[in-house]
Amino acid sequence: MTLEALGWNQDLDRAFQAWADKPDVRPGRVLIEFNYICRVWCEGGEIDAVRSGRLTHRATSRGDLPAVGDWVVVRKLADENRGAITAVLPRRSWFSRRMAGHVTDEQVVAANVDVVFIVMALDDDFSPRRLERYLLLARESGASPVILLTKPDVCVDVPARVAEIAALAGDVPVHVVSPKFDQGLDRVAEHVPAGKTGALLGSSGVGKSTIINRLVGREVQKTRDIRESDSKGRHTTSHRQLVFLPNGGFLIDTPGMRELQLWDVGEAVKETFDDIEALALECRFSDCRHRDEPRCAVKTAVEEGRLSASRLESYVKLQDELEHLARQQDQRAQIEEKRRGKIGAKALRQHLKSKRG
Repeated sequence: MTLEALGWNQDLDRAFQAWADKPDVRPGRVLIEFNYICRVWCEGGEIDAVRSGRLTHRATSRGDLPAVGDWVVVRKLADENRGAITAVLPRRSWFSRRMAGHVTDEQVVAANVDVVFIVMALDDDFSPRRLERYLLLARESGASPVILLTKPDVCVDVPARVAEIAALAGDVPVHVVSPKFDQGLDRVAEHVPAGKTGALLGSSGVGKSTIINRLVGREVQKTRDIRESDSKGRHTTSHRQLVFLPNGGFLIDTPGMRELQLWDVGEAVKETFDDIEALALECRFSDCRHRDEPRCAVKTAVEEGRLSASRLESYVKLQDELEHLARQQDQRAQIEEKRRGKIGAKALRQHLKSKRG
């Protein structure tokens, strides 16, 4: 394995030149991310690397810290098998969500990804509304989204559900695969040829780990059965991991995410809800929220059956969520600015004190 085989290119090489003349420093790619330690591949093999204190201190959010797929600068420690990550090289793409819980911060799920595979089962896991959220984040990530529909053997009307998803997805490729029976996986491999990286995203129990095991040809990820009562699986994958494929490509497996809180989706809303955005141009008011406003073209489309009420409800709910998130992000930025101001003032007082002394 070489850096080039892992995806190293001229842009990364130029970015690394700022550290190239430093002793005991080398580039590497994060293979596995645990809480405070990462497994990193560097030329010569894999090593365990902690985040340096300087990197952690300078990070303005969790999104600045190393994630699976990141290219990083590693300082070799006395132990040849250990190192410290001192910097994260510029990302060309990254898939982010808001951290689970009440913390207003960004969590980078996977970085430097070429293809985002959104995996959804055709059983009780089937949810077009959840898929809309995955599409939003996938499009904003900078990677190309691909939809994989699994477990066709338990679906009564596969063509109808595929048609429903295809209508929602627009130009995003939609593939029906059955990893359990080793069907359709050649379509997955085609999207991640040698040197390319894909990430599998979806709920627990939809078959992400089985897809990886089938493509690799052996069990590299543990799998568990799901509950028949509600089609929910337990979190088999407990951490994010980059896996090497026999064709030279890579796949990142991620823990199941039923709760997908948005972080920053920007222009992706217009692309994912292009039908509503097009209708909105015909509304009487340019700032129409499609709720109680008169002569709303979007609501008229729902009344006439040209747009589903559930899709409009999803769109309105999303707008409310994004407005709430924007307020929280503003508050967080104000708190961070105040914190940095206090640190700067303290440093200045200490500097003046030392000069007087």
